Amino acid sequence: MENHFFKNVEKKTGVNMNEILALANSLQSANFKDEKTVRSIIKRVSQIANKPVSKEMEDKMVKSIIQDGNNLDMEAISKMMNKR
Repeated sequence: MENHFFKNVEKKTGVNMNEILALANSLQSANFKDEKTVRSIIKRVSQIANKPVSKEMEDKMVKSIIQDGNNLDMEAISKMMNKR
């Protein structure tokens, strides 16, 4: 059943589930107070989602994540990305 579910998600989104799972695993131990790490994660998510992020938007996201790294609000970040 899991495999069927993942295949459906891949078809609908065009995103490889192995990439998403690898990203999720890497996020568990990520230091969200480290600018280099945060920029790397933003770029990786952008590539996986096939949604380019401008330098200005990346800077805003980095600032927001670093300031609130312990209380990371993925909804707020998602809204920032969709404003483009």
